[in-house]
Amino acid sequence: MAEKKAPVAVVCFGDSLTWGFNPVDKSRYGHDVRWTRRLQMELGTDYYVIEEGVNGRTTVFEDPTRGDKNGLAHLATVRKTHMPIDVLVIMLGSNDLQDRFNMSAEAIGLAMGRVLFEATRATDDVEGRAPKVLLMAPPPLGDFSGLEYEGLYSNAHGGAQSRRLAEVYARLAEQYGTAFLDVGKHMNASPVDAIHFEAAPQANLAKVIANEVRGLAGI
Repeated sequence: MAEKKAPVAVVCFGDSLTWGFNPVDKSRYGHDVRWTRRLQMELGTDYYVIEEGVNGRTTVFEDPTRGDKNGLAHLATVRKTHMPIDVLVIMLGSNDLQDRFNMSAEAIGLAMGRVLFEATRATDDVEGRAPKVLLMAPPPLGDFSGLEYEGLYSNAHGGAQSRRLAEVYARLAEQYGTAFLDVGKHMNASPVDAIHFEAAPQANLAKVIANEVRGLAGI
């Protein structure tokens, strides 16, 4: 009897937008809502979707108040934990837009470039081959006026730079030979907190991502 083919391993690496943070009650969206689980439903049993989202995760920056949020520092362990990885989906950058980091879209792009450099190369581990990568730009931030996170983000800095991030990431994707998805073309940040995702649009987002993943997997 022929051995059954292993499912395509898809790792979703990101921050609270990947973890599934609900801006309404600050809980985690359920399996029937968050886009990562909906992605599994869309792809079916030929794929195995692994969630690797951490609230507050940045591209490369250490958070001086919350600690242990450096995505680049996390990436090597994530890759080793789940290898072999066939498709690596990366969505980071929203937390880098906080005023305390004072990073422009271009500076965040340089940081993301370091992440992509590590993501797109093979390691010396068993099964450490380089995965196919889908780089996703988070949607632009909303209006923080009078909202909870107004003290961490400002419209003048984070809001303005967030609207330039997709263009920067698109150039990075071309440079590193990855696929690219501008999430802002498919959904907006919630008006509740100007950062996170509403529940309803995540099903459609999962469909869009599923098409990208299928293309990368060649199935």
